[in-house]
Amino acid sequence: MTNITRWNPVNEFEDLINRYNRYFGLARGNGEREGKDLFSRSDWAPAVDIRETPEAFHIEAELPGMSKDDVKVTVQDGVLSIRGERKQEEETSDSKHHRVERIYGSFLRRFTLPENVDENNIQANFKDGILSLTLTKAEPAEPKAIEVDVQ
Repeated sequence: MTNITRWNPVNEFEDLINRYNRYFGLARGNGEREGKDLFSRSDWAPAVDIRETPEAFHIEAELPGMSKDDVKVTVQDGVLSIRGERKQEEETSDSKHHRVERIYGSFLRRFTLPENVDENNIQANFKDGILSLTLTKAEPAEPKAIEVDVQ
């Protein structure tokens, strides 16, 4: 039976940097994941659906096994960020895992917002492992005519 592995080019780049650092004796000894400061790396990315209605954009993210306290939604400079972490249960001495197929760890999803989104009117709801965001559309700014004097 063959296992399917999701390819992540950032992981390969980080592995290359880590080998370089080890070769020159620059590896970190503080237990941090090496190369973490180079990229904002996500261990996994939740599936997201985005749909548009005449009034708003609607984003739904699948976050099974998580609570609303595990997720943070922010908007800054026209970018919507959904960040969180799904923690794995600690293995106890009286049980051992035979197979772990679910993905655990931190994630970060970013979306550039269209200009017609009202960043001050975003609603979030979390129910049954689904994060639902409603981004209300703003009224388009009317172009302002400027009189030009020709001399």
